[in-house]
This record gives sequence, structure tokens and C-alpha cells, in this order.
Amino acid sequence: MKWSNSLIPTLKEVPAEAEAKSHVLMLRAGLIRKLGSGAYTYLPAGFRIINKIIAIVREEMDRAGAAEVLMPAIWPIELLKESGRLEAFGEDLIRFTDRHNRKGILAPTHEEVITSLVRDNLSSYKQLPINLYQIQTKFRDEVRPRFGVLRTREFLMKDAYSFDSSQEGLQKSYDAMYDAYCRIFDRCGLEYVIVEAESGAMGGSRSQEFMVQSDIGDDKYVECSDCGYAANIEKAELGPPPPQDPKDSPDPELRETPTPNAQTIEEVSAFLNVPPSSLIKTLLYEADGHALAVLIRGDHELNENKLSNLLEGADISPANDALINKITGAPVGFAGPVGLAGDVEIIADSSVMNVHNGVTGANKADTHLTGVTPQKDFKPDRIADIRVAADSDPCPQCDGKMQMHHGIEIGHVFQLGTKYSDALGATFLDGKGNEKPYIMGCYGIGINRIAAASVETFADNDGLVWPPGIAPWKVAVLCLNTDNTQLFEAAEHVYNQLLSVGIDPILDDREERPGSKFKDADLLGFPVKVIIGRGYEKKGLYELQVRKTGETLDVEEDKLIPTVQKILKSL
Repeated sequence: MKWSNSLIPTLKEVPAEAEAKSHVLMLRAGLIRKLGSGAYTYLPAGFRIINKIIAIVREEMDRAGAAEVLMPAIWPIELLKESGRLEAFGEDLIRFTDRHNRKGILAPTHEEVITSLVRDNLSSYKQLPINLYQIQTKFRDEVRPRFGVLRTREFLMKDAYSFDSSQEGLQKSYDAMYDAYCRIFDRCGLEYVIVEAESGAMGGSRSQEFMVQSDIGDDKYVECSDCGYAANIEKAELGPPPPQDPKDSPDPELRETPTPNAQTIEEVSAFLNVPPSSLIKTLLYEADGHALAVLIRGDHELNENKLSNLLEGADISPANDALINKITGAPVGFAGPVGLAGDVEIIADSSVMNVHNGVTGANKADTHLTGVTPQKDFKPDRIADIRVAADSDPCPQCDGKMQMHHGIEIGHVFQLGTKYSDALGATFLDGKGNEKPYIMGCYGIGINRIAAASVETFADNDGLVWPPGIAPWKVAVLCLNTDNTQLFEAAEHVYNQLLSVGIDPILDDREERPGSKFKDADLLGFPVKVIIGRGYEKKGLYELQVRKTGETLDVEEDKLIPTVQKILKSL
């Protein structure tokens, strides 16, 4: 590609609309342009990056034995009703009504479509296992699209779906996709962490996320540097809390303490001059018609996923004002575990049991109890790990402590089981002629997010720094004086040589000052620059610059191509 034949509108200034580093640099480098909220056009250089990523994904999916399909992005809303996910997606769905008054949606994902496809076209265990994938546009009506292509209303995904006849078969399919994902992200040059995750609206028994650490990432995960355990904070298990320090003094006296105008954790903590860790929050819920009092330390957050799992999937909802008043006899905000009325199950997080001289609501307006001691003043019916993980929490697998990180999710693998095949009546006949539901897996990769995550990871003060596997062009050939016939012919010769050995170059043939060419080449992050200027004119030498390391080499013509190949291989 010659620069003059492409559209690469670089910008000198930082766009006012951009927040994240990837957003700023992808705009400045002329990779993308915004059309509307959460919708972007990919310009030639940006689209080459996307296509490089797609090529890697497609090669590794094919290598793993998956077969590519293409499913519609427009589908009838009845499919989501059939699977029971219409309410789960809620306002994230982009809906429409056609001229025949039929209601439809723009696809947020494709589990229902692929399940109905297999249901209608496969029927025997002899046709299994099968894994079908696509690279397709997805749509979600994000409340706040942001960070450029990291969170948009329209995005590209690779989604794959495996169908097996047994749990053992699902595990093999899952492992094959897991390994394929590792190869994909390795080839894209990304540094990633694999974390245990909650399945959420997708459903299923197990899921793992592939994360790239980034301060702007929407996801949080904890990781233990000692043993390598890593999990999304929605899923992260915790090791046992450290044992209580021995107390020489007797348990404190339980007292009612007026706390006027103090209701929140922060307000009560400040009023009583005690740390939030000394407070015990009492959260009232209703689970399948039964009242629950859930106890969490004041500096912690309840993990409703863990609570739901503890209650074996019971339908949990916050208690309404009437139930709160019935249980506590007080207005909202003053509940405590001491003296609750009626049949209330008390579930305490493990950390609550180490609170000494604690503070809880007194089940009376503008009043708290001080000197609260668990087991003496109240006895939980159940004690369990039911809180969200935090920085420096104990690791569940070793004696180490976990660190909290923000991450960009670039891939997710799920063991769905029979959630969708049951809902949509997708069955096959086993070897004995019995009808059974397909056992499914689901595997997604965010194509756009790989590009943005790479920028967030590797960019420097001069611009982008692309790994060779996904760079728009691997080598930039810079002719510093296009009016000089000798230099321009040499530049074209190098350009053609690179093409002949399968290295995709871009020739900067613009009539621009050398400084502008260098800045644009660094801004776009080409792995290698071949500079043809005074060194070639005087000594016949080509100057090579390595974008990642800043290394500079002068090489003769016969060593140019082998040296470029060696550099690219090393990056």
C-alpha cells in the first residue's frame, strides 16, 4: 500500500471527546471516526487491524475443529421470550417494529438462534459433537457508551457454540476452545490473565474470562501472585479470615446509643468515631417467601451471586418496607440482628464473626447498638463466604493475599449445559433411542476489544506500538525526499522486495517533511521503519528503526530483508 492511495487522516491535537488512551490514539492515528453515540467507522488502517485479528481468530477456530456459519443480526423477539431471557436483557436490547407490526431485535448475542438451528437440523448422537462459530456484529443499547471502541452499541464478536451428548464431551469441547483462545491471544501479542467468572445472564455451570489488565477496564478481578489463583470479583472465593486476636478484657457491654441524623455506614462511623470494619450491616431480603437477615461487615459489600448459590438458586429480592417494619419495628436503615421479630433466618459473612465491640442497628429509629459481640448477642443460622472480594483478601488456595486489578474482558468461555436446549426443546436421540437435550458450550471473543486492549497495553508517549501479528502494516518504508529520483527508486525497490517475501509494507510516498513522516509512522505504531535518506545517498545504507525498543541499525541492501525478518520474528 502506498500512503497516498489510502485514507489516513492523522491528528496532531488530542480530540476533546476522547477519554481513554486507546480512544485518543485510535482517533489521532486515523484508525476510527465517530458516527454517533457508540458507533464508529473503521478507516483503512483501522480496518486492516480488525481484519488481521479476524484472520488469526478464524485460523485458530478452524484449527480447533469449529465450522463457520453466519447468522442473522435481525431476529424475532419471540426467541428471547422462548428462552426466558427477554427480561434479563431488559433495556439493553435494541428493538424495532417492522411494517407488518412484527416485533424484532438487533442481536445482542446468538444462543437462541444457534440452538434453534441445531434443533431443526440435527437429531442423532452420531452427528455430535459439533462446534459452530461466526464473526458477526452484535448490538446493545449501552446506557453510556465510552472509551471509544471498548464500550459501544455496535461491536464485532466471534461467538462459537458447541453441542455434545455428554458432560465429558462438553469438557473436551470447552478445553479445545480454551486452548484455541490462548493461541489467539498469544498470536495477537496480548498479555492476559484467565480468571474464574460468573455466568450471569448466559447461564451455565462454569465460565472463565480472558482479561487484559488496564486501569480503565470495566471489570475487576483479584489475583494471587503466590499461587496464580484469579477470579472476577463477582466469583472470587476467599480464604478463611485471620483468627481473632486474643482478648484480655471481657466482652463489652451491649448498649443502645442514640445516633440522630446518622443512618449510612459513613455517617454512623463518623458519629461514633469507629472504623467501618466495626460496623455490621444488616440487609433484609425475602427468599421464596422466607425472611432473611444477611450480615456483612461495614467495609464490605454483599455478593448476591454467592448468596443465591448458598440458597441453591432461591428467588431472592430485597425486603419491602412493610416486611422491614414487621421484622424490625423500625424504619428502613436501622435494622440489626439483635431482637429481630418473627421467623427470620440470619446468614452472616465469615468476616462478621471476627468483629469485636461491634455496632449494629438497634431496630429503633435514630439508634444503634454498641458493644455487639457475635454468638453472644446474636447467633447466625448460617456462616458463609457471601461478600465481594477486596484488595489484600486471603487467597482461597494458599496462604497468600490477593491483589485487586481492573481489566478489559477480551474473551469469555461458558459451560452452558442444557439451559438453552431445555428452553427451546432442542433434543437428539442417544444410542438407545432415548431423547435427550444437547449439552452446550458458548465461547465469545471481542474483536474490537483486542485492538483497543493492545493500545492500552503497549502505546507510549509517541503513539501506538503494534505487535507484528495485528499491525496494519508491519513495515513503513519512508522516503525522506520523494523529489530525489535515486531515493524514491530505492524506496520502491525495498517496498517491492518486502511484498515479494510476504511482509506487508506501506510506502510513505507523500511530499511531506521528514519530521512529519517520522511522527506519523510512530503515531501509527508500525513495528519497523526502513528509512531511505542521506545514509543511503552517501553510503548506500538503509536505516532501520524498531518501534518497540527504539533500536536503530544501518544495514546494507543484501542484509536488509533478512534483518527485517529477524526483527519481526523477535517482537
